[in-house]
Amino acid sequence: MPKIDPKGSVALVTGANRGIGRAYVEALVKAGARKVYATARKAESVQYLVAAHPGVVEGFALDISNPAQIASAASKATDVTVLINNAGVANGSFLFAEAGASGMRQDVAVNLFGTTDVMRAFAPVIEANGGGAIVVLNSVASLVNFPLFSGYSASKAALHSVTQVVRAELAHKGILVTGVYPGPIDTEMAEPLDMPKEPPSAVADATLAAIANGEEEVFPDAMAKDLAKNFKADWKAVEKSIAEMMVPA
Repeated sequence: MPKIDPKGSVALVTGANRGIGRAYVEALVKAGARKVYATARKAESVQYLVAAHPGVVEGFALDISNPAQIASAASKATDVTVLINNAGVANGSFLFAEAGASGMRQDVAVNLFGTTDVMRAFAPVIEANGGGAIVVLNSVASLVNFPLFSGYSASKAALHSVTQVVRAELAHKGILVTGVYPGPIDTEMAEPLDMPKEPPSAVADATLAAIANGEEEVFPDAMAKDLAKNFKADWKAVEKSIAEMMVPA
């Protein structure tokens, strides 16, 4: 697998306005990226990053559930060599709760189809620029369903599968595809979870180190590392422990 040095790269980050997305932008700038496109559904929400890093960060609107905006982004950012698929939603709800079905539809529409559409649009761009990296922000919920976030977990499990097929299809084109599988991170999305959380910078720093080393999977925090280890040893035990922790008796 190719090793992609963030220094001198041209990166595009989706969902860059806060949380892990913002941490990715800041980590890329710190690592010496030549240019970073910071995108979010509302262009004004990333302008503080543009102001903080003039000449390096450029911002524009990109709603990954909007095919026209995705096409526009790919035609605008033609120099991208590193794509970081961070944008996503999480509708906290049990599957059989009143909001469960509608929440799942949105989770799948954005996390799965939106992210896949972005990768389809930018893979030819990265290939034309001589290769690079595609980063997919998955989750430990890609490996085991967290019932309180049933739709989110299902969408991330499907995205994990898509990450594998994208990796297979792009391997001969000099494009590293790296899946990132964090546990609870201290962001707005994880506020409902009452458990220890690590800072967004831990995810960003581990990701950039991974692509620099040509790694295909990243488990950036302590919980993610433990869950991955336990999942490999006894996936059924992990499933049962998460269910017992989250589903009320």
